[in-house]
Amino acid sequence: MKEKFSTKEVDAIDVKLLKLLQHNSNLTTKELANKVNLSSTPVFERVKRLEQSGYIKQYVAILDADKLDKGLTVFCNIKLSQHTKEIGNAFVQDIKAIKEVTECYNISGDYDFLLKILVKDMKHYQDFVLNGLGSVNNVGSAHSTFVMGEIKHTTAVPL
Repeated sequence: MKEKFSTKEVDAIDVKLLKLLQHNSNLTTKELANKVNLSSTPVFERVKRLEQSGYIKQYVAILDADKLDKGLTVFCNIKLSQHTKEIGNAFVQDIKAIKEVTECYNISGDYDFLLKILVKDMKHYQDFVLNGLGSVNNVGSAHSTFVMGEIKHTTAVPL
């Protein structure tokens, strides 16, 4: 199935470059050029254009949480006690400051936010709930789901 993009800035070669880079951002320009059958200069220019236009947001190293003693993943649904612009903005700023929260989404449904939290173990999570999340104002309720095993994890955007 051929994918459609909302802009004419991206062509099939750009999509191939994006796929290659999101699976291995350490590929050199020469290696990328060989994989898309172009010379290095146009590939370099294409990658720079993709970076400057925001298709490539950043390059990162993906770390092993288990090896860094952060092997317990918890998803926490948060319901705010009140819904005002000020309370919502304050909650977002408070959550951004808590290092254990690696992702935060404003969601619809029974809850207002979904947090992804990485901690060492249950004791660390208990401390997080009491001292981290407990210091955030206007949390009405929190529902935690503990990950028993990771089946699939990718940072790749499906293209």
